[in-house]
Amino acid sequence: MEKKRLNVLVTGGNGQLGCALRAAAKGSGDRYIFTDITSFPGEETVYLDVTNQGAVEIVCDSEKIDIIINCAGYTDVDGAEGNPGAAALLNGEVPRILASVCRARRATLIHISTDYIFSGQACEPIREDAVPAPSNVYGASKLSGEKAVKDSACSAIILRTAWLYSRYGRNFVKTMNGLTRDRDSLRVVCDQVGTPTFADDLASFIVEIIGSRKLGHTGTYNYTNLGVTSWYDFATAVRDLSGNSCEISPCRSADYPSKARRPHYSVLDKTLVRKTFGVAIPHWYDSLKKCMAQINGN
Repeated sequence: MEKKRLNVLVTGGNGQLGCALRAAAKGSGDRYIFTDITSFPGEETVYLDVTNQGAVEIVCDSEKIDIIINCAGYTDVDGAEGNPGAAALLNGEVPRILASVCRARRATLIHISTDYIFSGQACEPIREDAVPAPSNVYGASKLSGEKAVKDSACSAIILRTAWLYSRYGRNFVKTMNGLTRDRDSLRVVCDQVGTPTFADDLASFIVEIIGSRKLGHTGTYNYTNLGVTSWYDFATAVRDLSGNSCEISPCRSADYPSKARRPHYSVLDKTLVRKTFGVAIPHWYDSLKKCMAQINGN
C-alpha cells in the first residue's frame, strides 16, 4: 500500500539545521516547505513570522501541514544574557505556539532542544530523564520551550542536540578553520567537554524518522554524534584536517570569560534514540572529516 505523502513545514529553514534539512529532504517522497524571515540564495523560502500564531495557522491550514520541524530559535548564548526577552520569545513562546497549532491540526511537532538545559556538573553521559538545571538564560529559555511542548499534549518528538556545526552559517568549525588559517597561535578552552553534532547527520535522521513513518515514537531523545571531546581537541582536529599550522594552546574557562556560563560536561547519552529508532550514529571525528571536505571543497 502506497504511503500518504506528508506535508512538512520547517521553521528556521535558513539556519544551519534548516539548510541541512533542505539537502537531506531532496530525495524524500514527502513535501517539505521551508519557512523563515530571511531568504536563502537559490532556494525557495516561504516568509513566516513564527511569533505570530495567526500567521502560522494560516500557512498550516493552506498547506495542509502534517508535521512541523521547529528549527527556529534564539541561538546567541551570550546575547541571551543581555536580551532575555528575545530568548524567551523565540525559545519559549514560539514552541508553545507551534505545539498549539499542531494539537489543533492533530499534526506532529519535531522540536529541537539543547544540552544547555543541564547544569554541566555531571560526570557521565546525561540521560533524557536527568533533572534539568540550566546555568544561563539561553538554557533556561530552551527548557521553557520543552515544557511548553510537553504541557500542550500535542504529538511531539523533542530532540536534544549539542555543539551543532555544518558548512552553513556561522559555527565553531568554520570559525576555527578561518582562525587557524590566518593566525599563528590560538588559545581554546580545554575544560568544557561534550560531543559535536554534524547538522547533516541530524537532518538525515529527522528525514528518516518522517520517511519511515516512525512518528509514533513520541517523547524526548538525545541526538549528537558519538564520542567525547573538548573544545580544545575539537579545534585541534579542525586545524589538522585543514592542513593549517597554527599553534593551539589549551586554557581554562576562567581564562576566557564570557557573559554566559557554559556547562563543563554536557555529553548526552544516545542509548534511547539508538534503541528506539535503530539509528546508526557516526563518530564525531568521522563526521567532522566530511564537513571539512565540504568546507574546503575537497
